[in-house]
Amino acid sequence: MKIVGVDVGGTFTDVFVLNEADGTAAVAKVPTTRPDQSGGFLTGIGEQVEDLSDISVVVHGTTAGTNALLERKGAKIGVITTMGLRDVLEMRRRDRPRTWGLRGDFEPVVDRRYRLEVPERTLADGTIRTPVDLDTVRAAATTLAGQGCAAIAILFANSYANPANEALAVQAVRAIWPNEHVSCSSEILPEIREFERFSTTALNAYLQPEVSGYLDRLETALKQGGFGGEFMIVQSNGGVMAVDTACKVPVRTALSGPAAGVIAAGYIASTAGFPDVITGDMGGTSFDVSLIAGGQSMLSPQTSIDFGMVVRTPMIEITTIGAGGGSIAWVDKGGLLNIGPESAGSNPGPVAYGLGNDRPTVTDANVVLGRIDPDNPIGGKLTRLDVEAAARAIDAHVGAPLNLDTHQAAEAILRVANSRMAGAIRLVSIERGFDPKRFAFMPFGGGGALHAGAMLAEVGIARAIVPRYPGVTSAMGCVIADMRQDFVQTINALVDQLDTAVLTGFMQDHVDRGMAMLRAAQTTFEAGKVSFELDMAYIGQTHTVAVPLEVTVGDGIVQPPARAQIEAAFDAAYTATFGRLLKNGVRRVLNLRSAVTGIRPKFDLETLAPRGNRIPAPRATRRVHFGDTWRDTAIYDRLALPVGTEITGPAILEQPDTTVLIEPGLKGRVDRFGNTIITGDR
Repeated sequence: MKIVGVDVGGTFTDVFVLNEADGTAAVAKVPTTRPDQSGGFLTGIGEQVEDLSDISVVVHGTTAGTNALLERKGAKIGVITTMGLRDVLEMRRRDRPRTWGLRGDFEPVVDRRYRLEVPERTLADGTIRTPVDLDTVRAAATTLAGQGCAAIAILFANSYANPANEALAVQAVRAIWPNEHVSCSSEILPEIREFERFSTTALNAYLQPEVSGYLDRLETALKQGGFGGEFMIVQSNGGVMAVDTACKVPVRTALSGPAAGVIAAGYIASTAGFPDVITGDMGGTSFDVSLIAGGQSMLSPQTSIDFGMVVRTPMIEITTIGAGGGSIAWVDKGGLLNIGPESAGSNPGPVAYGLGNDRPTVTDANVVLGRIDPDNPIGGKLTRLDVEAAARAIDAHVGAPLNLDTHQAAEAILRVANSRMAGAIRLVSIERGFDPKRFAFMPFGGGGALHAGAMLAEVGIARAIVPRYPGVTSAMGCVIADMRQDFVQTINALVDQLDTAVLTGFMQDHVDRGMAMLRAAQTTFEAGKVSFELDMAYIGQTHTVAVPLEVTVGDGIVQPPARAQIEAAFDAAYTATFGRLLKNGVRRVLNLRSAVTGIRPKFDLETLAPRGNRIPAPRATRRVHFGDTWRDTAIYDRLALPVGTEITGPAILEQPDTTVLIEPGLKGRVDRFGNTIITGDR
C-alpha cells in the first residue's frame, strides 16, 4: 500500500508518494488550479498512482483556509452574542492597522447588521445571572438565515467559565439552522479573553462552508476513484486530524501547508545530525521561515493571519515575507528597487512562462543569469522558458530606471531578494536570542536551493542542508506528521487555592477525548503521547509564561499533580524566562493546555539515497553569471549522485522538482540520506 502526501501551494501542487512495502518514494509537481484547487490535487496524485485503491492514507496540507482569510473570500456569516457585546470583533484590542493617522480601514469578517444580541449573562466566576432567552435566539437565527448567512457563530460572555447558556443556545440554533455550519466559542476555545475567543470562533464559522465544501469535493472524488483509505488534514500545529474534524474546526488549518514543511525539515535535519535548523520554504509566492531548536519546532499559542484576524490555536511559528520565485521586482518613485509583496503566482507566472505577465520576477532573474535551465523548467507546465522575454522585462522595469544593463539588473534583483530573506532569518534567530552560527539552514520549496549560498554569506550560517526532494518537502511532511489534538481550558485560580481535583478532571477529559480520536483513526500508531502545560503568572501580571507540567498518565488515567509540584514548575519556567522570581509574588494558574499525540511510523530516509560508487560526469556545462562575471558551470543530475559525492562550486544540481546552486567557494557533499550538505570550500 502507499501513503500519499499532498501540499497545495500558491503556484504548484506537490505530491509525495511513499511505498510502504519497500520504502521507495516518488514525487510529482503540477500547477495549482484556481479557483478550485481540487483539480491540481487529483492530477498530481494521478501522475504517480494509477489505482487509488492502492493508497492506504492521503494526508493533505492545504492553503484553502489561509487563502480564504487573506483574500477575504470566506462565507457570509452571522453572529449571535450577549447583549452589549455586538462590537467586540470590531473594537478588537483598540489597536490600529497603522501607527500614525486618525483613520483606519479595518472591516471585520462579520458586518454589523449580521451581529445580533440576545438577553443572557454569565459572570466571570461561572454564575448565571441571566438565563438565555431561547425564543430570542431562535428568532435571531431565523433572521440571519433569511438574510443569506451560510454559517453562524454563537459568542456568549464568559462561556469558558460556564458553557450552560451557550450550550442551550447552540442546541436551539442547530435544530433550525439549514446546515451544519454552527460554531460556538465554548467548543472552539473555552479560554478567557473575550476578543481572542470571539475572533477565533467567528473565523472558524467564516471558513466552514469554504473549507468543508473543498474537503468534501476532494473526499468524494477520491472515493469515486476507488480510494478506501483514510483522508487526513495537516493542522497548523504540525499534527494531522481526520477530515471530519477539519470540517468542524477549519480554523486549525490556517497555516497547514507551511507547517507540514517545517515538520519534514525537522525530521530530516535531526536524522542527519542537525537538531538545530532554520528552515526556508521558498515557493512561487512567499518565503516562509521557521526555527527548530533541539529538534523541536517553536509553537505559538496565537497568530494574527492579518490585521484584526486573530486565531488563538497552537501554530508552528512561521515568518512569511513576499519573496517567492514569482514575486515581482519594481522600482519605486524614489528610485529604490523592491521585491514583492505582489506576486505573479502560477497564472500568469513569471515573464519567462510566456503567459501574459510583463513584469520581472525573482525567477526571471535566475533564468537570465543562467541559474535555471530554460529547457527543463520544474512543474511540467512548460517545455521551454522564454529567456529573451525575461531579459526585456528586466531591462524595461529595472535596468532602465536604475541605469543598469540586463545582468546587473538581474543581479540587483537577487541581491534585494536575498537581503529580504536574510532579514526574515535574522528575525527568527538573532532577534529571539539564537545564534545562527550554531544552526544549519534548510532551504526547500521549488526555489529555496537556488539561494542557499547567499543565505550562508548574508547571515553567517555555517552550512546548508538541501533535502533529497526540496521541491516537495511540505508534501513529505504530510506523510511524516503525527496525529495530534490540542485542548485548552481556563482555570483562573490562585495556586494556593487551586482545586487539584477539578484540574485533574479537566486533564482526564482532555486525555479521554484525545485517545478516543486516536482510536477512531484508521492509522497505525507506534505510540501515544500526552503532554500538559499551564499558562501561569503572578497576580497583577497580564502576560503569562508557559509552564510544562510533568504528570503521570498510566493506562489512560491521569495522576493528580500536587500544588508544590505546580509551584516548582512555575518557578523554574519563570526563572528561565526572566532570570529571577518575584519575592512574595502570588502565583496564579490561568489556563490548562493539553496535547494528545499519536506517533505515526516514520520511514527510513536512507531508502531515498541512491547507491553506487561511481560519480557520474557532468551531463552538461552552462555559463552562469556570478557577481560581475560569467563562469563555466558543471551541470549534474542530482538524483544520480551517490552517497559520499563531493562537488566543488560553481556547480548546478538539477532534479525535476528544484535546482540546487553551489556557488563558487562552496562545496556540496551527499550524505547517507541523500541530502546535499553545502559548506565553505576549505
